[in-house]
Amino acid sequence: MFSGSRKILSLFGFEVKIDPSWFLIAALITWSLATGVFPTSLPGASENMYFLMALIAMLLFFASLVLHELAHALVARSFGIKITGITLFVFGGVAELAEEPPTPRSEFFTALAGPVMSIALSLGFWLMGTALSELGFAGPATAVLEYLALINLVLALFNLLPAFPLDGGRLLRALLWHRSGNLLDATRIASRSGEILAYALMGLGFLSVFSGALIGGIWQIVIGLFILAAAKSSYQKQMMTKIMSGQKVSDLMTRNVFKVTPDSTLANLVDNIMLAHRVSFVPVVENGAVLGYVDLQTVLRIDHDNWQSTHVNDLFIVQDDSNRVSPDMTAKDLLDLMNRTNTRKFLVTEGGKLRGVVSMSDMINYFALSMQVASQPGSNAAQKHRPVKTTKRRTRDQASAERLTSHARE
Repeated sequence: MFSGSRKILSLFGFEVKIDPSWFLIAALITWSLATGVFPTSLPGASENMYFLMALIAMLLFFASLVLHELAHALVARSFGIKITGITLFVFGGVAELAEEPPTPRSEFFTALAGPVMSIALSLGFWLMGTALSELGFAGPATAVLEYLALINLVLALFNLLPAFPLDGGRLLRALLWHRSGNLLDATRIASRSGEILAYALMGLGFLSVFSGALIGGIWQIVIGLFILAAAKSSYQKQMMTKIMSGQKVSDLMTRNVFKVTPDSTLANLVDNIMLAHRVSFVPVVENGAVLGYVDLQTVLRIDHDNWQSTHVNDLFIVQDDSNRVSPDMTAKDLLDLMNRTNTRKFLVTEGGKLRGVVSMSDMINYFALSMQVASQPGSNAAQKHRPVKTTKRRTRDQASAERLTSHARE
């Protein structure tokens, strides 16, 4: 999900990374603290002092975020849930779960750990600030500690709102999941609550903009949009998991594919196969045995004037474990492979013979069609039907599927 993030340290075996977008929010927080918060809470200090206080407070705030996410990660690991790392980004921090919690109990305690840590930090900062004040050291240090106590409390309370994907929304999903035993329905309800919060935040943001609080209002709108997208994609991702459960590559692949022999010229390949049938990925087969494939990107590396004299055999990509899959591979494993390798099309082979081709488009079309079928009341068809040809018009469900499956670097 954060392809540009860079590792800064490791904590308890978890990599802590920073996404480039983090620098934007870090600068914004430092500026707002130095020009607004601290001059109000501690009047009379120098600009350099305000900047130093703001810088320290910003760094300690993000350290608090790391501890918040670390609490999630440690509890998740205790339940056997794999965590890929902790990343700081423009909207705060996230512990990246490689998989969904296996039980409502694991979901509940993993979600609860973060707010508990934030409340504990808030109490700790407040006690330190109070102690310094009692000892007569009121000043910049106490102002910073008071801010950290307040912001950690706000962070905990905001995250406890029952709106997915916030921690409170995950707690709500865990309770609904425990009561109904249906993770998909629980996710749908919790995601809907997230959408309601998102629209409320955006509404407040627009009111703030029209009231003159331009930066604060825009920030509320942006956060609302982020929560809205996360809530929608969470339900769609769960729906995809359900739809793809039990499906195999053989259920998704295109069986009747256009092939080319190694002695064919590139001109023939392009004119009579790629352009004629609108395909960009063509298996290379000789005497019934699959040798590999040739795609449009490979062809375009050759100068057009040489297409008549260049043969497929001169440039095709040999089939190996990096570009072929078995028809018995599960759809989940295929999607994981696509995400891990950033490869979108695979040969489907069995015993050295070509059985078909499977691509991300096949998965998107199957998922989109299944969502349309599953949306009909009382329908169980999404799990029972093999994929059929769909129209070329890009549907809203296809767009949703593309957004889900586009996280190849996640």
